[in-house]
Amino acid sequence: MNKPSSISTKLVLVPASSKGRNSIKEGKRDRAKAILSSVFVYLFLSAAALLCLFPFYYMIAASFMSYEEVSTGSFFFSFATMGENFINNYTETWTRLQFLSHVGTTLLVAVSTTVLQLLTTILASFAFAKLHFKGRDFLFMLVLASMMIPGEMLAITNYSTFSSLDLISSHQTYFQAILTMVLPLISSAFYIFLLRQTFRQIPNELYLAARIDGKSDWQYLWKVLVPLAMPTLITITILSFISSWNSYVWPSISVSNDSYNVISVIIRGNALQFAGPSGAMITNTAWQMTSSVLTVLPILLLFIAFRKYIMTGTGRAGIKG
Repeated sequence: MNKPSSISTKLVLVPASSKGRNSIKEGKRDRAKAILSSVFVYLFLSAAALLCLFPFYYMIAASFMSYEEVSTGSFFFSFATMGENFINNYTETWTRLQFLSHVGTTLLVAVSTTVLQLLTTILASFAFAKLHFKGRDFLFMLVLASMMIPGEMLAITNYSTFSSLDLISSHQTYFQAILTMVLPLISSAFYIFLLRQTFRQIPNELYLAARIDGKSDWQYLWKVLVPLAMPTLITITILSFISSWNSYVWPSISVSNDSYNVISVIIRGNALQFAGPSGAMITNTAWQMTSSVLTVLPILLLFIAFRKYIMTGTGRAGIKG
């Protein structure tokens, strides 16, 4: 009979000092990887930030340059002549553009568009979020599908429609010009979607409680939903105002009289040109940059002042569907 083979067990003792050295090496290696990864991320983000900020820097720097300095492609203004160039550029731009007049028109268009857009957005979002009617989801899908259509593609049909209503013509009045610039922009599929998402997050129990208290749907909308959705509404207000202030394509083709137009269109017109050595009219790039600074500055300050509400409103709308 075969005897069972003996099983030998060896106990290997590893010195504690070697284990500690290995863990220390691994810890140093992990820290080095984390540091290198952080350095790469910060370098990439810094480069991206500089790339995004460069156009704003050049716009401001060019407003302190003369036309000759801008024409040479210089990225830096001269401290010796910056004071003279600053006074000349801003004085000429303010006078040539009739700045206050066109900014007043732009402000009227932006405020009118924003107010009407808020009204249509609140009503449509309430219907899609809280009311139950046949075809609601299909209709909302069509609204979302309209977001895929570029606004420039609608310019042809809008132009034809407003021309048939005699709002676009060679004898266009100031009131007709304002209506033409405002009416096509009083609704936004994106803002309806944004506010609908916020309304859907509000519990339906509040609606039942409001009904028990004798509130109508109209009262429930304005006394309960709107106050609770105020961060999102502030976001929509700011974004709508900025979009209307910066509008260019539609006003440039729908307004026949330049004296009725918004400031963004006037900047691209003939007001900032001067006669060159050959007698040909030349656009003064320094004046254009100066007018851009004057136009962008109010919107930039508005965004900085309300950036917290923009982040809060968009964040709340994206929590759940």
